[in-house]
Formats: sequence, structure tokens, C-alpha cells
Amino acid sequence: MTQYLYIASPRKLPQGSFGLNPVSSKQPHIFASELDFVHLYFENNYDEKLKRKFSYSPHFSFAYQVATYSNHIPFKFELIETKEEKCLNILYSYLENAIQSSGMIEYFTSLSGKEDQDIFKKRKVRWKEIKTPYDLVLEDREFWVITL
Repeated sequence: MTQYLYIASPRKLPQGSFGLNPVSSKQPHIFASELDFVHLYFENNYDEKLKRKFSYSPHFSFAYQVATYSNHIPFKFELIETKEEKCLNILYSYLENAIQSSGMIEYFTSLSGKEDQDIFKKRKVRWKEIKTPYDLVLEDREFWVITL
């Protein structure tokens, strides 16, 4: 199963790819190494067909939401390697920008298809308590409310 990370905010969140490092803008699909291709794609919660927003999980209280997944985002207590480190750094930067913009965000992880199930652990965290990207590694169905 795939692990998804979800972020909700009272303000619009950016969507798109973060972390791609192609050899040049003229060759956007060519990468010097596998690590240069490792990235996170954040997708918002707007359904183009229905022309409306939906919620990734009933646990969220904010309308603006994004989801991302990567085989390189570990759960707690899993080994962290170079690809995982890059993804965690991208995630840290993304969350830092989101929290600076809105003052508060909700951050949640779940295996695909389990987003509606009960939360195992819920915490309130101040951004200043998050010292490194590794602090963002959660357990399955862990939910944080992060404030500035």
C-alpha cells in the first residue's frame, strides 16, 4: 500500500512538483542521477470534472488541502537513506512555507484507502518544536495540528 501525506490549511497551498533537478530547462526530462529525479508532487483537492473541492479526509477542518506520496517518505522507525532525506527536506521546506503563510496547518499521514479510519495519534505542535526534517516522520494515521 502507498503512504500518503496530507496537508490542510486556511490558505491556498501550492501544487506541483518540488525537488526535480533536470540537467537543464531545455532538457526537463533528463536527469544526471536518480537522486535528481526524486521529488514530491503536491496535488490539490479540486476535482476538475465536478468543478468543486473535496476533502481528502474527514479529519480535516480546512478547505485548502494537498496530498503527496513517495516511496521515499518513511514511517517512524524505518531506515532513512539519501532519497528519503531529500524528500524529507522538500517536505520540511514546503511545510515551513505553508505555516509561515497561514499560521496554522493540519498534517496527516495514512496508507491509501485508510484516510477515513480513526486517527491513532493526534498532537498539537508548534513549528519551533520541529528542529529537523526527521521530526516530520509520522506513524500511520498520525495527525498533527501545527501552529506558528
